[in-house]
Amino acid sequence: MNAVSLPLASPSAPALVLIPARMGSTRLPDKPMALIHGEPMIVHVWRRACEANVGPVCVAADSPEIISAVEKAGGQAVLTASHHQSGSDRIYEALGLVDPHGKYEIIVNIQGDLPVLEAESVRACTALLRDSAVDIATVAAQIVRDEEKTDPNVVKVVGAHLEPERLRALYFTRATAPYGEGPLYHHIGLYAYRRAALARFVSLPPSALEMREKLEQLRALEAGMRIDVGLVATVPLGVDTQHDLERAIRLLAK
Repeated sequence: MNAVSLPLASPSAPALVLIPARMGSTRLPDKPMALIHGEPMIVHVWRRACEANVGPVCVAADSPEIISAVEKAGGQAVLTASHHQSGSDRIYEALGLVDPHGKYEIIVNIQGDLPVLEAESVRACTALLRDSAVDIATVAAQIVRDEEKTDPNVVKVVGAHLEPERLRALYFTRATAPYGEGPLYHHIGLYAYRRAALARFVSLPPSALEMREKLEQLRALEAGMRIDVGLVATVPLGVDTQHDLERAIRLLAK
């Protein structure tokens, strides 16, 4: 295993950012290594994570090829098992490898297919854990395109407003919800966990609603864990297909 040395947590950088990455994507083979302006996509995601400046960043990979690419760019990466079913399982293994003594109490999970993620979204997510009552934090943006309101691929968060830019999550769904007049919010797959909350989450079996909606975060809600949601301006492009990759190339050209 490659050694990863992390600095001590500090008030200005209280979090550890972990980026799960695996080569086994079916819709875009070898996705983390897909080139965007001459560099693998995982390197672009690592750079976006570093720009957020919330703490050290480490890629949790299932392939030496990914690790080599990140290290070549100047980043840190650790090799994890190939059998993990989800990104949260992968980052939990990585956490034990890179921070076994528990220096970091906030763990940020950034998906490895968000090469245009805005730093402010990462900071907004992490900031929600200043409230000690919150177990898990995430972000969402208001849906502005009508077709997305009924698209099951656009996950909606139903929540109670605590502040103008903050919700307490009540439910996540692929359906159009809540019913009636008012805004709908597109959930963005970016999470910040308290260390204990992440440990508890990965120890729980998949829940009934999680399996029905195919949404992992419902496991936490069904177990009584509190998820707060920061509202941000835009939804970052997630790269799942060749078409998405071409869009990312155009966006990063700007």
